[in-house]
Amino acid sequence: MGLVLAPERQRLLLRILAEQGRLTINEASSRLAVSLPTIRRDFVALAASGFARRAHGALLPVDFGLVEPKYTRKAEKAVAAKVRLGRAAAALLPEQGNLFVDAGTTCLEVGRVLIERPGLRIHTNSIPLLALASEARATLIALGGEVRPLSLALTGALTQHWLENLRFDAAVIGASGLDAASGASTTELGEAAVKTEALRRSRRRILIALGDKWNQPAALRFAPWDAFSDLVTDHPFSRAERLALSRNGLRLHAPAIR
Repeated sequence: MGLVLAPERQRLLLRILAEQGRLTINEASSRLAVSLPTIRRDFVALAASGFARRAHGALLPVDFGLVEPKYTRKAEKAVAAKVRLGRAAAALLPEQGNLFVDAGTTCLEVGRVLIERPGLRIHTNSIPLLALASEARATLIALGGEVRPLSLALTGALTQHWLENLRFDAAVIGASGLDAASGASTTELGEAAVKTEALRRSRRRILIALGDKWNQPAALRFAPWDAFSDLVTDHPFSRAERLALSRNGLRLHAPAIR
């Protein structure tokens, strides 16, 4: 890349950030062929101007935080990364059996792969996944409940009652935030209850989340690390983080970015 002025370079950084949902200093330096100090100054400038947020050597969207964005807005973020994670999680799951797939935009990408498997019965509280029923080869089963408009998830007493009668070979669970010490969290009590009950009723328990949620906990913890058997994420774990998670019996799956 030739000489690029700071405003143009920063526009490029914001464009990449919008596509991926998270951008590290090293990745930005490589993508733009610019030195690390220059990129670091760009990150500072973007954060100071209110266009983005800085966290742990990375740039995050300005609206990233404890407040949950609308489903349509979440669906537009980091689409390629969610597809990669969805395929990686689906590769861990059987061709036949009884599964639970959680609501959320990343879990939806798992569901898109799984609905092509005619031997599966997929129970879900995700309205967008249920909307794919007409093209599914798998059997899609809706959990009852109230539709939560912000996340398009079915929650409430009826959902809990349905879950009390079910057992799953595996569950795919999403999260709004992850904390290295305490585990997975979400923003709403009803969704937390559904996640917890689905985990309790599953033999294999897969947590799937974008790496930008690491050490960005949401308001409600719904499960500690030892509640899960697998974690599928694109977070670049340090050796110490890997060791800490493995002590909880957690298997890590981190698809490489191509």
